[in-house]
Amino acid sequence: MKIVKHLLYGNDGKPVNFVATPNKGGAFGAGFPKYLVMHYTAATTAQSAISWFANKQAKASAHLLIGRDGSITQFAPLNVITWHAGESQWSGLVGLNKYSIGIELVNAGRLQKTGSNWICSVDKRVVPDNEVVIAKHKNDKTEAAWHAYTETQLEVSIEVASLLVKTYSLVDIVGHEDIAPFRKSDPGPAFPMSSFRAKSMGRKENTLNVFTTSTEVNIRSGPGTQFIPVTRMLPPATKVQVMKREGNWSFIEVLQKVHGLNDVEGWVFSKFLVQ
Repeated sequence: MKIVKHLLYGNDGKPVNFVATPNKGGAFGAGFPKYLVMHYTAATTAQSAISWFANKQAKASAHLLIGRDGSITQFAPLNVITWHAGESQWSGLVGLNKYSIGIELVNAGRLQKTGSNWICSVDKRVVPDNEVVIAKHKNDKTEAAWHAYTETQLEVSIEVASLLVKTYSLVDIVGHEDIAPFRKSDPGPAFPMSSFRAKSMGRKENTLNVFTTSTEVNIRSGPGTQFIPVTRMLPPATKVQVMKREGNWSFIEVLQKVHGLNDVEGWVFSKFLVQ
């Protein structure tokens, strides 16, 4: 992929699909954008988001939309402000529309249960059971059902994000839930933000601190058996990275999807980790 005059070109050398949005401002000020903000659409189809962003009454937009099949639609040049962040603040900046590029991912977000089906609360479409993740949002106290992202969608998103970081010298990638935590929950716990940020920003894994679990092992909320598990036991041969140690316990980041979850972190007993 490449960016030419603030327009994204795909790996086929052609510009990605472009649908102009009326919901935009002027050009970014000097020194901006600084951030990339990730969102979900809260709907299950790309066309619904495309139609919405093309509608002046929506008063909302983003720079890019990435479908579940990896398809990309652009709505405004990447040097132009779009209306994706709303009331928001981050690192001393207020109103992130003026300081960030916005990417929307086609994803239903938080799901509702109707009978035996999981339903998108916006478009009322059924989400198959194999696309549902049960997880607790970092800003919530209880678990809920969330729409899983597709592997293709995530791979394309990382490629796009990496290009944006390099082209515009972005300093960080955040979620809408980070810059507007009392209003928004996207991209949600089904999105692997920690690994996505690391890959897109070019952080290398410290291979000296990468281990695998030697057996099934509990991963807990603190360094001791008195702390509750954060999810079901990690399977044998789960790849993890040790972030810090405290006595006989290690705080780890799980480097693969387990039990349908990404970016699992917690404490394990160190003797169950091997290199």
